Amino acid sequence: MGYQSVARGERFGFATLAAVMAAATPDRSGDALAGIAASSALERVAARRVLMDLPLATFLTEALVPYEVDEVTRLILDTHDAAAFAPFRSMTVGELRDWLLSPAATAGTLRAAAPGFTPEMVAAVSKLMRNQDLIRVARKCEVVTAFRNTLGARGTLSTRLQPNHPADDPKGIAVSILDGLLHGAGDAVIGINPASDNLGNCHALLVALDELRQSLEIPTQNCVLTHVTNSVQLLEAGAPVDLIFQSVAGTEAANAGFGVSLSILREAQEAGLAAGRGTIGQNVMYFETGQGAALSAGAHHGVDQQTLEARAYAVARAFPPLLVNTVVGFIGPEYLYDGKQILRAGLEDHFCGKLLGLPMGVDVCYTNHVEADQDDMDTLATLLVDAGVNFLITVPGADDVMLGYQSLAFDDIAYLRELSGRKAAPEFEAWLDRFGLARGAGTTRALPDPAGMARRLGLTA
Repeated sequence: MGYQSVARGERFGFATLAAVMAAATPDRSGDALAGIAASSALERVAARRVLMDLPLATFLTEALVPYEVDEVTRLILDTHDAAAFAPFRSMTVGELRDWLLSPAATAGTLRAAAPGFTPEMVAAVSKLMRNQDLIRVARKCEVVTAFRNTLGARGTLSTRLQPNHPADDPKGIAVSILDGLLHGAGDAVIGINPASDNLGNCHALLVALDELRQSLEIPTQNCVLTHVTNSVQLLEAGAPVDLIFQSVAGTEAANAGFGVSLSILREAQEAGLAAGRGTIGQNVMYFETGQGAALSAGAHHGVDQQTLEARAYAVARAFPPLLVNTVVGFIGPEYLYDGKQILRAGLEDHFCGKLLGLPMGVDVCYTNHVEADQDDMDTLATLLVDAGVNFLITVPGADDVMLGYQSLAFDDIAYLRELSGRKAAPEFEAWLDRFGLARGAGTTRALPDPAGMARRLGLTA
């Protein structure tokens, strides 16, 4: 049917709703690469005018990716909660924006509304928002999950401790873990990207992580970020698999590129639940996403990368996860060109995930061929903490020597907690306090025995 809009006396036509969504998106290199970005700032304004007056219910009748060919679309529409959507059925996208920014949108009302929002709805409303709007609304959302500790409660800021090593050397990994623990990192998860996906290697890493956790009695969860089918095989072999990890995307074809489907993810979740390794909760899944994944797989169906990223959150939402994080600047400048685009994408992703009811974290990161630097990461991390991000990823010295990209350092989490007054997950905070590592009044307490921790990790004679 097409959509029409006028801006400054110039008429613009958009053939499809997907074209409107793409043209309304803030400038980013991935959409330009796909040939779907707005040709001018004026066209972007015209597209946003269309979105502003578009009834939310349109997204329930006009699929951006065809229902017949895509199981993610079928998941979104077949599981949509009509009762939760009822208060918003008569609203336009613009009216939803106004409601989200109003006092009527509280943690409770947003939690109740989440099942009624589709990814396309939240992606659309994000395109009408300034950065401060994304922060204000996301800050209202509270999403709490649990496994061996409780994550996401107000007043907390958690971290994934990422001790990657280019040779998967156990001592090198242990040194990184000790460094992270001494800075208060690791309550969300101690998660390794293995240099080798060999099942024997992954099994050995899992055993080492579990022995370390038990030795120091750390109330956290471990994860070796191997393919989901490997995790199932490792569970069958008796490996101590806490969380089942998988990268996911917003279309069936893009997920096929990752070697997964909804049925494979469902089987994996069932295996994780059957293991029963959680002590205070059973959120066993960990998902990772990133804008541009579908485009890089040639599986974007002409839909903009930010909307497809939001659709990836529908996949995650179907398997109530402990953790979800966008790796916001990892894919490269073809998708997010510079620090400004990375910053905007990070705030969008966090907003959309939280609005859909997910425990959102962010890997605040960039590759060395992107027009960005660590100052950009400082800015984004600080804004995300103000927006109430559940967790951030931290690596030794902000430099992941195995994956070859820049992230946040362990010391950054100390700065962010000091700045915001937030603490680690309560069970982990109590553990830090027992070791004299908890931070209070903006200062680090004396460390009674870091050498003793090192000995228990096998790092000293």
